[in-house]
Amino acid sequence: MGSLTHVQRVRMLYKTILRLHRGLPEEIQSLGTSYVKDEFKRHKKCNEAEAAVFINEWTEYALMLASQLGLKGPHTAKPLGLDLDQKDFDKFRDEQVYQLYELMVAATGKDDKDAKK
Repeated sequence: MGSLTHVQRVRMLYKTILRLHRGLPEEIQSLGTSYVKDEFKRHKKCNEAEAAVFINEWTEYALMLASQLGLKGPHTAKPLGLDLDQKDFDKFRDEQVYQLYELMVAATGKDDKDAKK
């Protein structure tokens, strides 16, 4: 894989993640896929340092998702997702925290108002 260009590696990772998303439960598949597409578009022209972090994090996501889905898909897989700890949140910019919140609301259908009831 050392002979691939940066663009080829990004494209391969992108396509791998989209293929992995086919194994997700239908309820979250389209949400996850649209999120991935949006994130990759947003980072198309990021600087080299951001690109390295971006690729590393999405590669870890792909590996984790492949492990969780297992060889036979979601019916034989481990539970999906991982909990974030405080050190993970500390790395996020305000915009990313808000994005994460919106993703949680979209995935669960609940916001702070619903949680307080």
